[in-house]
Amino acid sequence: MVLRVASYNVRSMRDDVAALGRVVAALRADVLCVQEAPRFLCWRCRRRRLAAFGGLRVAAGLRAGGLAVLTGPGVRLLHGEGRLLRHFPGLERRAIAIAVVEAEGARVAVGCVHLDLDQEARLHHAGEALDLVEEVAGRFGALPVLAGDINEQAHQPAWRHLTGRLADCYAVSPRGDGLTFPARNPGKRIDAVFAVAGVSVVSCGGIEADPADLAAATDHLPVVAELDCARSPHGRDPRG
Repeated sequence: MVLRVASYNVRSMRDDVAALGRVVAALRADVLCVQEAPRFLCWRCRRRRLAAFGGLRVAAGLRAGGLAVLTGPGVRLLHGEGRLLRHFPGLERRAIAIAVVEAEGARVAVGCVHLDLDQEARLHHAGEALDLVEEVAGRFGALPVLAGDINEQAHQPAWRHLTGRLADCYAVSPRGDGLTFPARNPGKRIDAVFAVAGVSVVSCGGIEADPADLAAATDHLPVVAELDCARSPHGRDPRG
């Protein structure tokens, strides 16, 4: 099976919501990891509205941390949870949202993160998030995937820590455009999807959508990775 895993920082739906809805629909995601999901007034209803734009449902996430994982009708949701990460005094509270899905016999545990602007916290949370998504994946016999707003680029410490255990899907993809921030004039790749080594990455990058919508919807561009998750039963890595 080919699973479409997307990551998108939606800036709490503070921008052009109609444009955001059209972009979310254009993602055609099986699993959508959302950063800066609504977390204040009517946050549950607003998250459901965001999901509905893409024919998705809210599968995992906490109010704290502003994360959500949304899943589509092409996958079966097995498990969803949200966990707080270590608190660094004076910094925003960070979390991870994890959903385990199954389709065509393959299981995938998808974690969603939004790492801090502070380098020390960012590096610590990168390792913590890896541990948690791998732990959940192990419980369900699933392939671990992590997606999110990393708030740094590929040459920096937290990103390099992530790629020490998971593959940067864009780096190993045969096609795709990578720059994600800022949306109006992207010059950096700070949003990404990472997958366990051995998963075949069909493509990874942006999407075909109206450039005006992409610029108006939020300050980040989305990333979509198409992952060929064919494996032994329940998605277990045959290497062990």
